[in-house]
Amino acid sequence: MPRITPIPARRLRRLFELAGFKCVRTEGDHYVYTKKGVIRPIVIPDWPEVPVFVIKKQLAFSRNQPRRIFQALGEGKINSYRENHPF
Repeated sequence: MPRITPIPARRLRRLFELAGFKCVRTEGDHYVYTKKGVIRPIVIPDWPEVPVFVIKKQLAFSRNQPRRIFQALGEGKINSYRENHPF
């Protein structure tokens, strides 16, 4: 698995969306994502940079999804996602 570094919250949210998670609600400055088959919700704070410990905890809660998330990151799907969903 590649080295994990702090990344912007917007990019982390895109990674989880590419892995099939859906944003079900926002609470303050936190986005809550769920996916069928994943017991715990994924909570991503809307910070300029999300610390590594938060990223690792959310990856652990997502079960086997980290492989898909890092594949999306490595294949450059984030850039194509940005072009198709400019927000």
